[in-house]
Amino acid sequence: MYHLSQGSRSAGFTLIELMIVIAIVAILVALAVPAYQNYTIRSKIAECINGAALAKVKVSEYRQVLGAWPPNLTDAGLDGSGISNYCNGFISYTPATGAFTIDVNETQVDPSLGDVAPRMTPTIVAVSNMIDWNCSRGTTPAGNIKYLPSTCRDP
Repeated sequence: MYHLSQGSRSAGFTLIELMIVIAIVAILVALAVPAYQNYTIRSKIAECINGAALAKVKVSEYRQVLGAWPPNLTDAGLDGSGISNYCNGFISYTPATGAFTIDVNETQVDPSLGDVAPRMTPTIVAVSNMIDWNCSRGTTPAGNIKYLPSTCRDP
């Protein structure tokens, strides 16, 4: 017959040890959730910017073939649809420079998100006559710049 002595302890964790583990997990979750939410917003906006690649190609092609920027995006062969699920199309186009602003659908990306409108601006490289596209923040307010890709955060 086996007897447990009064001084022996059963294996397991004490209540205080479990509470410390739960507190550590809670702190990690509190830090991870906002970072994940910001990441998902940035990825949706990046998808919207990447979806404008067709517009960049069409505007560049028009410029290379006809020697001038298209008078509007429709003449370049664009209707503004099909860019991404997170875009409404284009807000504005400047025929003098070929630059256009992407209209991010903020309600689709995140309902609490304010205005986000990155601008794509072409630059003709003098030596090769190639067209290089630069992304800028456009009319995106300072509070929402953190959601843009790093290449689009400059004014």
